[in-house]
Amino acid sequence: MPEREPLQNLSPAEKRKLLAQLLRQRGGTLPLSLPDGAAGFQPPPEFLALKAQMQELERAAGAIYFQEAGGVNADTALVQGRELINYASYNYLGLSGHPVVSQAAKDAIDRYGTSVSASRLVSGERPLHRELEQELARLLGAEACLTFVGGFGTNETVVGRLAGPGDLVLYDSLIHSSIQEGSRLSGAQVRVFPHSSWEALDQLLQTHRRNYQRVLIVIEGVYSMDGDVPDLPRFIEVKKRHRAMLMVDEAHSIGVLGQQGGGIGEHFGVARGDVEVWMGTLSKALAACGGYVAGSRELVEYLRFTTPGFVYSVGMSPPNAAAALAALQQMRAEPERLEQLRARAKLFLDLARQGGLNTGSSRDSAVVPVIVGSSQRAVQLYRSLYDAGILAFPIMHPTVPENTARLRFFLSCTHSEQQIRHTIQVMTNCLREQLPAAA
Repeated sequence: MPEREPLQNLSPAEKRKLLAQLLRQRGGTLPLSLPDGAAGFQPPPEFLALKAQMQELERAAGAIYFQEAGGVNADTALVQGRELINYASYNYLGLSGHPVVSQAAKDAIDRYGTSVSASRLVSGERPLHRELEQELARLLGAEACLTFVGGFGTNETVVGRLAGPGDLVLYDSLIHSSIQEGSRLSGAQVRVFPHSSWEALDQLLQTHRRNYQRVLIVIEGVYSMDGDVPDLPRFIEVKKRHRAMLMVDEAHSIGVLGQQGGGIGEHFGVARGDVEVWMGTLSKALAACGGYVAGSRELVEYLRFTTPGFVYSVGMSPPNAAAALAALQQMRAEPERLEQLRARAKLFLDLARQGGLNTGSSRDSAVVPVIVGSSQRAVQLYRSLYDAGILAFPIMHPTVPENTARLRFFLSCTHSEQQIRHTIQVMTNCLREQLPAAA
């Protein structure tokens, strides 16, 4: 086996190539392996290659990531003393910073403190937890719901309770990292089907279903890289035909899709019991922090007593639980927020397409990518927009294929028509002047 070239002898381009190869081989993870004879922590070559890439990006476009911001993360952001039009926030309904939601969090601190200071299994249970879970179940048309302290951890810990050795997990090729990690840790066999292809999923199940006891299929309500929505009724048909379970991650669809903000299930009008596991986060439209799983009473009771990320974790903090509960109630009290979000997202998408921008498969959501091609072009466009007072971050290789690098725009009901029209005009001008060959 040929000896690997020392990292210090590689060019930045060669380091990036090495990083991409290693990430592909390891499913996107960075192993913390030590060189022979090394003591203590030593950054692995993969991280050093990533660091070199980040330094190269900073030389080309200045600091991009981990910039400190002030104020509420809404339609504008205060970055380094400048107010920018902000498309980097998940505050879809403008409820983070809403006075009613903020006051609910403050009142909860006064009554219960800043932490429940224990697992809910013992002394950490508070009335706010049950009230929030009941409201979420009501919104989703589910029998019961269970909340967790974080969205990523929800998927990571729940997948392992639903599938294990001898079982099969099938997920979309663009599924979130939390599902990938949870599937890997579960010990189940994992297979990936092409993005949003219920036909390919059906074929995989025809071939492999007989070999496994339980099968879990996982899709998302809105895919955050592309802003597209899967054909949920078709996926339900497939899972029923093959006696599988279906889990839907609604991180970017709850509070966005559906007339009442009830997510993809309401959007398509499906029977909610046809999906075994409705998962979502509280950190986006619902203005707090945490995750949840909703479904049958049997499912929730099982998870409540057996899921490590719930049983062995502190309960959700009082201010977060209160904020999410108030956000749900405010969403119901102010349906015009949902209507305005849909109108603003449609306006952005329509204007972008009219301007010749490549928005990929985005539809019906509050996420719109503008695909420009190479990572270099994405960074250039980011910098040009930033200089013009607009904040939208680049998504580059290896997160997406090299020829599909993009900027992602998250729309909020608080964006004005003027902000949107101005953004599209600036962006089309930038691409015309600086990136004539952009896709």
